[in-house]
Amino acid sequence: MIELAWLWLRNQPSSALTRWFHERVMRNWGRLKKTTIVALARKLLVALWKYVTAGVVIEGAVMKAV
Repeated sequence: MIELAWLWLRNQPSSALTRWFHERVMRNWGRLKKTTIVALARKLLVALWKYVTAGVVIEGAVMKAV
């Protein structure tokens, strides 16, 4: 999940979760980045679960057609 969170930050720069992460890290002057990525991974897991079970799309996420 941690690796997925890092990939999420790289590939979904305009999503609400990415903005939350960057705001949180900037508030702590760059410290606690490891702790914050774990929190992001948990939030991402919950958001993906909501997407799979209820079809709720993550705010700001860009979907690609396959």
